[in-house]
Amino acid sequence: MSIVVTGATGNLGRFVIEGLLDKVPADQITAVVRSQEKAATFAARGVKIALADYNTPETFDDLFSAGDKVLLISGNEFDKGRVGQHKVVIDAAKAAGVALLAYTSAPGSLTATLADDHRETEAAILESGLPYVLLRNGWYNENYTEQLAPVLQYNAVTQAAGEGRVASAARADYAAAAVAVLTSEGHENTTYELSGDTAWGFAEYAAELSKQTGKQIGYNAVSAEEFNAILTGPAGLPEPFAAILVGVEAAIEKGELADTSGVLSRLTGRPTTPIADSIAVALKD
Repeated sequence: MSIVVTGATGNLGRFVIEGLLDKVPADQITAVVRSQEKAATFAARGVKIALADYNTPETFDDLFSAGDKVLLISGNEFDKGRVGQHKVVIDAAKAAGVALLAYTSAPGSLTATLADDHRETEAAILESGLPYVLLRNGWYNENYTEQLAPVLQYNAVTQAAGEGRVASAARADYAAAAVAVLTSEGHENTTYELSGDTAWGFAEYAAELSKQTGKQIGYNAVSAEEFNAILTGPAGLPEPFAAILVGVEAAIEKGELADTSGVLSRLTGRPTTPIADSIAVALKD
């Protein structure tokens, strides 16, 4: 039996592998990666490395074994058909007869287009008949704190979310939830709605940035049309991806990412990381 993590060298996957190494022997962990070089540090610590690519189905042939617990970390290649990519892993997991398939999904409350791929993937998992866990991850602190350059350049937090609030948490928090599910029993056929303990608004976010930088940073609330123009213009994003992000802004304004039910902190046994702490980490980098 092995705990197998796909996308293991990605931003979330790395935290999951690190968390697993604190809980189980390294030789019980398999990191599924596309680049042997990026996984070198894990290999040096005794983690098994498997080379596979969501876009190349045959690379998943015989990758899993009966009894494995698998974490399918959702892909980020929006232009390559994420549902089809995920089905490659689901089909391989079903063929092997894995003991558990966990999937990093999106909040059940999210109606934005971003959630469509996740809903279709969830449906495919249910249809497979495999024992499953749906980890419906809320928004990450890092979605904002890793994008501070334009904020600090223009002294403005520019969003199209109005007075909407976000109950975000750090990637490490969501990774810890995945680790808890993979290393303990009793999670089969369960859906977890995961989010931060506290919801914050963008005016508060701007105020916290002002406090930590000593600059006067305000919240510039713009319309969806203006936000789209910024994303496709100065930010240089492709129109389809920009439309997805604009849809998330509308969802935030409607309160779809503001859940503070505390499921995440109960699952991990610790409070979630405040946005202020993630800001402090980002400013040091």
